[in-house]
Amino acid sequence: MTEIIIGIVAIIIGIAIGYFYRKSFAEGKLNNAETLAKNIIIDAERESEANKKEILLEAKEEVHRLRTEAEQENKERRNEVQKLEQRVIAKEEQVDKKSENLEKKDEDINKRYQKLVDKEGRIQILIDEQTQVLERISGYTSDEAKDVLLENLKKDLSQESAILIKEYENQTQEDAQVLAQNIISSAIQRCAADYVAESTVTVVDLPNDEMKGRIIGREGRNIRTIESLTGVDLIIDDTPEAIVLSAFNPVRREIARIAVEKLVQDGRIHPTRIEEMVEKAKKEVNEKIRKAGEEAVFDLGIHGLHPELVKLVGTLQYRTSYGQNILKHSIEVAHLSAIMAEELGVDVKVAKRAGLLHDIGKALDYEFEGPHVQLGVDVCRRFKENPKVLHAIEAHHGDVEANTVEAVIVQAADAISAARPGARRETLESYIRRLEQLEEIANSFEGIDNSYAVQAGREIRIIVKPEDVTESESIVLARDVAKKIESELEYPGQIKVNVIRETRVTDYAK
Repeated sequence: MTEIIIGIVAIIIGIAIGYFYRKSFAEGKLNNAETLAKNIIIDAERESEANKKEILLEAKEEVHRLRTEAEQENKERRNEVQKLEQRVIAKEEQVDKKSENLEKKDEDINKRYQKLVDKEGRIQILIDEQTQVLERISGYTSDEAKDVLLENLKKDLSQESAILIKEYENQTQEDAQVLAQNIISSAIQRCAADYVAESTVTVVDLPNDEMKGRIIGREGRNIRTIESLTGVDLIIDDTPEAIVLSAFNPVRREIARIAVEKLVQDGRIHPTRIEEMVEKAKKEVNEKIRKAGEEAVFDLGIHGLHPELVKLVGTLQYRTSYGQNILKHSIEVAHLSAIMAEELGVDVKVAKRAGLLHDIGKALDYEFEGPHVQLGVDVCRRFKENPKVLHAIEAHHGDVEANTVEAVIVQAADAISAARPGARRETLESYIRRLEQLEEIANSFEGIDNSYAVQAGREIRIIVKPEDVTESESIVLARDVAKKIESELEYPGQIKVNVIRETRVTDYAK
C-alpha cells in the first residue's frame, strides 16, 4: 500500500514537472516567434522604403523626359510658325509691291491715253489745216477732188479690166481645149465598154420576166440589199428573162451570181432571205477556191504545201493581170519552169514550186498594201517555204538580183507566159486598177462600212454605219470623197458619189 501511494505521488510529481517544462518551452517558442515577426516587419519596412525611393526616382526621370520632349515639340512648332509668319510677311510684301506697280502702270496708262487724246486732237487740227492748204493750192474743194480721183480710178480700172478680159479669154480657150479632150476621152471609153464588159459583167438567166419585179422588191428594197451585201451592181433592163451583174471584182460577181440563182430557185426573195443566201454563196465560193487550189497543186504534183497557201492559190482563179487569169498563168509558169529545169539538170521541184507561187501575192493585194512580190515573199516565209523558193519569188520581177538557176528559170518562164500573143490586155488592167483606187479612197474615211465602184467606174457607192455617221455628216462625207477623188485620180468625164445610210430593225415573232 505504501508503495502504491509512493507511485501515485511520483506520477503526480512527474506530471507536474512535465507540465511546467512544456509551459516554459511554449513560452520560449512564443517569444522566438514574436522576435522573428518583428524582424520580418522591420525588413519589409526597409524594403518598401527602398522600393518607394526607386519608384519616385523613376517617376521623376519619366517626368523629366516627357517635359524635355514637350519642350522640343513646342520648339519645333514655334519654328514652323515663325517660318509661316515669315512667308506670309514676304507674300504681303510682294502683294504690296505688285499693287504699287499696278497703280504706277495705271497712272502711266492714263497719262499715255491723255497724250494720245491730245495728239489726236492736234492731228485732226493739222489735217483740217492741210486740207485747207491743198484746196487753196489745187483750186478744188474736197468733193471736187474726190470726183477727180474717181475719174482717174475709172480709167485705171477700165485698162485693168481689158487686161483681165484678155486673160479670161485665153484661159477659156485653154479650158475649152481640155474639156474637148475630156469629152473625146469619155467617148473613147464608152466605145470600149463592150470590151471591158467581157471581164466585168455576168448574165443570170431568169425563168420569166415576172422574177425581175420580185428581185427589185417593194420600193427597191431587195435589189438594194443585194447590191449592199455583195458590192455588185444589178442591171435590170429590157433584156428578156435575164439580168446583168456588173463588178470589176470577179469574187463579188461570183458570190452575187450564186446568191441570185439560189434566190430565183427558192422563190422567197426578201432582205432576210437575201442575207442568208449571200452567206451561203460566200461559203460556196470559198469551197470552190479551196478545190481549185487543191486541183492545181495535185495536177502539178507539188507536195507539202501549207493549206493556207493552197487556198491562196485557189483564189488566183478570180484574179487577172492585164486580162490574163493569174491561176492559169501560174500553172503555165510552173510547167515551163519544170521543163527548163529538167533540161538544165537543176532542182525541178523547187523550180515548179516557185513557178506556181511566184504571183501568190496577187491573191492578197485587195486586202493588203504593198507590191505583190513583197506580199508573196512575206506570206510564203510565214508558212516556212524553202529559201530558194522565196528567193525566186522575190527576184522574178528583177527587184533583187537572181543568184540561183531556179530564180532565173522562173523569170524566163514568167516572161514567156506573159509575152505570148493574146496573153494580156494592158487597158483592162489599168481600168480595174482605177476602180480599186476609187474604193480605196472611199474606205479611207471614218464610218465607212463598205464601198463599191459600179457603173464601169462612173459611180462609187458608199455604205456608211448609221450609228457613226449622221444624216448631215453623210452630206459632208459625199463632198469630201468627191474632192479627194478629184485631187488624187485622173479620169474622163465625171464620177457620181452615192452615200447610203440605212437603219434596219429586225425582230422575230416566236
